[in-house]
Amino acid sequence: MKRLALVATMSLSFQAMANINTTYFPSLDVKSIHDEEVFNEKKGIAPRFAIAHTVSVSPMRSQNWEKSGEVYTWNHQVSAPNAVSLNFGFSRFHLPEGAELNIYSADRTQFIRTFTAEDNNVNNQLWTPVIMTDDAVIELTVPASAVNQVELEMTHVGQGFRTFGQSTLKSGSCNIDVACKESQGWENEVNSVAVISTGGSTFCTGFMVNNTNNDKTPYFMTAAHCRITGSTAPSLVTYWNYQTSKCGGARDGKMTDFQSGSVFLAANSRSDSTLVKLNSAPKTEWNVTFAGWDATTAIGTSAVAIHHPNVDEKSISFENDATQLNSYGGTGAAPGDSTHVRIIDWDKGTTEPGSSGSPLFDSNHRVIGQLHGGGAACGNDLSDYYGRFHTSYKEGNFAKHLDSANTGKLTVDTI
Repeated sequence: MKRLALVATMSLSFQAMANINTTYFPSLDVKSIHDEEVFNEKKGIAPRFAIAHTVSVSPMRSQNWEKSGEVYTWNHQVSAPNAVSLNFGFSRFHLPEGAELNIYSADRTQFIRTFTAEDNNVNNQLWTPVIMTDDAVIELTVPASAVNQVELEMTHVGQGFRTFGQSTLKSGSCNIDVACKESQGWENEVNSVAVISTGGSTFCTGFMVNNTNNDKTPYFMTAAHCRITGSTAPSLVTYWNYQTSKCGGARDGKMTDFQSGSVFLAANSRSDSTLVKLNSAPKTEWNVTFAGWDATTAIGTSAVAIHHPNVDEKSISFENDATQLNSYGGTGAAPGDSTHVRIIDWDKGTTEPGSSGSPLFDSNHRVIGQLHGGGAACGNDLSDYYGRFHTSYKEGNFAKHLDSANTGKLTVDTI
């Protein structure tokens, strides 16, 4: 039914579209942005994929409504020539029953799923995934009897200058797709990991995390430097199952399994960790799992990382030797301040910008940290540093949420 509704609403003639209101952004200076990104990434700042613009567009202040029978339709176009993608943030979002919000490319070749009253949430906000176009139409249809119940204001447009799987940003050749045989036995953990965007402009990796109740509460973890705070948590978009269909094959990952919005719960600066609760549980058909964890003092005799290097499709990396306790960036005598787990050098695969926030699993398939940063890359033997889960759990108020029943358990398994 939703697809039929979408086709019905995308019925304006090209002549009619030429008359709708348009927000326009000029082309970006990509080279200048690239230089700035290189500088920021060296400082450990989460990479950007889009430039954020503040706008104020609302159908409730517009005269651009069309009436057909008992349905009102409002349209607004956003054009940003040569943008790789666009995304949108609505800081006011509440739809009445029967209303539909559709976002599609002006040439009708790309569209995001229909948003309805089912997408109303505690934040009263909506942040969309990217749409691969530089010219998009935002279309709202509302039953005539419910027009006065609409709350909708677009306050953000993300103008993409690079994006998921873009060939010029393809991760290093030493990365191992999770579709490869090396990931056999780690399938459950693979399915707990998502690539994420925050504020419609920055990207990282994160993962669904289990709790001692084993009740599939949608708790989600990432790195604190990925900038998810109380104010930005509603803008979190998680993309599940973004991975290649074949080992080393075409970069054919899909971005259709997405969720929008979360509530900030806790963070710890010493271990660079953040915990949020997603606004809804992932759909059953996405096969999302909830990663187990180890909050004891153990750090593992070997380790596995699952991540999105340079926001490319999902990869897996292996350290066959024992990990080490240390301070962030520490190369001196262990254990330093013991807030981080150090991967001295990867044996297979690596990590890259965009991998930040991804989980590090021990040999028992339990998370012992999330990626803070490091110098590892294809072609070198430099170290990576993971914020220690033990530190986050003990110091960051994570136990309040992940062990709400006060069981005292310090380990749980992936479900």
